[in-house]
Amino acid sequence: MEGRVQIGGNRKFALKCAVMVYSDTSAAFATVHDVRVDGEGSPYLAPGRSLTIAFLRRLSQGLGTTTPAEILPECVLARTPDMIVWWARTQFRVMFFGGQEKGARDLNGHLYPHPPLIFKVRGRELFVRALAENRRPTAETKLKTAPYWNTDSRGSVCAGTMRIPDQVTANSISAWEDAYFGSEFSHPSGAVRLTKHRRGFIGLWTSLKDKNQTFPTSMLTDAKEALSEFIESDKES
Repeated sequence: MEGRVQIGGNRKFALKCAVMVYSDTSAAFATVHDVRVDGEGSPYLAPGRSLTIAFLRRLSQGLGTTTPAEILPECVLARTPDMIVWWARTQFRVMFFGGQEKGARDLNGHLYPHPPLIFKVRGRELFVRALAENRRPTAETKLKTAPYWNTDSRGSVCAGTMRIPDQVTANSISAWEDAYFGSEFSHPSGAVRLTKHRRGFIGLWTSLKDKNQTFPTSMLTDAKEALSEFIESDKES
């Protein structure tokens, strides 16, 4: 495992306390020890005391993992300190295409109908899935593969030209959607079947270019997971 700490500016840190974890094969407990300094200036651990909820709360705040109070819009499906999941109703969006695929340039900058979508932001990474029905999903709702290049079988988005927003908050939802659709869809990402259309990805979006119609969700492929599985997947350890 590799870990890094990046601290801006000139800061002077001092060791204040230590957490000791004791465990066997079936259970574990922890104690907190203040750090003291002897007559020669060497630090040592004072006797331990039980770990408390108050201490864990202070530790969490110090590590920057608290979530500010927010009024969540109806579209938000799940929220943690480092993740937010929401859904977007079917709508028309402009799409931009790049890469060397024959026919992609002819699709660039046009307006297209889109299926209802699920977005998940975890840390700085974006995941996207699609829905078969234009209504708020439940935990058991089966998801569809998002029919877009730059998005792999897990729904993970290759950022490419995407300008990643600075925040992961309810207020940044529109910024993440705009960043995703404001970037170029340039290439397939992994071995994933993006659509059931008989002429594939290019055929699907060619048939929908500048069309005033509902996205044909029958052309979506199964992602083989429910919403609850999508939310829980790829958690950072």
